[in-house]
Amino acid sequence: MKNNSFVKGSAIQVGLYAALAAFLTYTMIFGFRKSFTVCTFDGMTVGSLSYKTVLVLSQMLGYLAAKFYGIKFIAELKRFGRNKIILLLVGIAWMAWLCFALIPAPYNIPFLFINGFPLGMLWGVVFSYVEGRRSTDFIGAALAVSFIFSSGFVKSVGGWLIQSGVSEFWVPFCTGLVFALPLLLFIYLMERIPPPDTDDEAARMSRTTMSAEQRKAFIKQFLPGIIACVLIYAFATLFRDIRDNFSADMWKEMGYLNQPAIFSKTETPITLIILILIGSMVMIKNSFKALMVAHVLIALGFVLAGVSTWLFTKEMITPMWWMVLVGLGLYMVYIPFNSVFFERMIAAFRFTGNVGFLIYLADSFGYLGSVGVLLSKEIFKVQLNWVAFFSNSVMILSVVGVLITVYAGWYFWKKKAE
Repeated sequence: MKNNSFVKGSAIQVGLYAALAAFLTYTMIFGFRKSFTVCTFDGMTVGSLSYKTVLVLSQMLGYLAAKFYGIKFIAELKRFGRNKIILLLVGIAWMAWLCFALIPAPYNIPFLFINGFPLGMLWGVVFSYVEGRRSTDFIGAALAVSFIFSSGFVKSVGGWLIQSGVSEFWVPFCTGLVFALPLLLFIYLMERIPPPDTDDEAARMSRTTMSAEQRKAFIKQFLPGIIACVLIYAFATLFRDIRDNFSADMWKEMGYLNQPAIFSKTETPITLIILILIGSMVMIKNSFKALMVAHVLIALGFVLAGVSTWLFTKEMITPMWWMVLVGLGLYMVYIPFNSVFFERMIAAFRFTGNVGFLIYLADSFGYLGSVGVLLSKEIFKVQLNWVAFFSNSVMILSVVGVLITVYAGWYFWKKKAE
């Protein structure tokens, strides 16, 4: 395959370039995804259902379908033509926002599904550029924190558009307009990332497509550990999504109105801390040790989320500190699975394959849990105060999450000793 890269130099230089290119690319992609969550659509309903909740559900169903399909699609993704795949998928998602703005409610709801499905495929495509390298821990951390930073950044852009007089229905499409041209540039730069070299392959194994038979064999060999990981990730995905999708509603309940910059204020420090925590794992050369450290980091994340929430319920910390600390804790659980956990698992147990397959396997059940909670809320007509529901649930989650993480760490430790 022809190598069009123009990056030369050490693994560190290539890693820094790849991290920046991947971070910027996925940040731009996020501009086509979540800006609508800053809109409250006050007073709008679909029958007896909240219009915004139905929108969130429609988009999440798109993600859910994409994650299950992505188990096969990403596992078998070839390493050429990926730039065209990214442009096609983003283009479909953007046109869905145009249709959402042009077609009146509630007939525009299906376009959230059409938006969510292609966007749900993009994480695996982008990660395929950077996996299987000695510097993947740092690159993966930079890529993963892009959706922490971009979540707040995109919401801030959406909030500023609303304050500028843009209709809530046009905010998502106009946000995409802001990010479209930069996305083209950053995809071009990402295409120039050099492939892994021989030292990378020796340390992290060769990354190849995986057939259905190879995927089944991998799951069979590590089934108990994979189930534990999927449960942990499902918990983290569920509450990360609630915080992400309904943060505007929670801030409103806590008395913070018309402050679009608040999303960036909470997410930026989380981004920096996670980047340092996960990125520093690149210094751990032994992949099995790194896998065990990832378990410790995940357990600490659950503890931080639970303790900070308990302090908030006792009014011992402010809402701003709570949103930062609970977000940091949840991302300490969530981010490793999207960056280093499966990367190091493949390297530690000397498998030839790809990370995308495992990420999408976990992601599919994570989104299934998120959709299930929102559907249950609407089906059983539960009237939620989002702050109370989120805080009470997180405290329970933190205890269960620590227990499952301890089991997962014990399982992989035992498996390695066999």
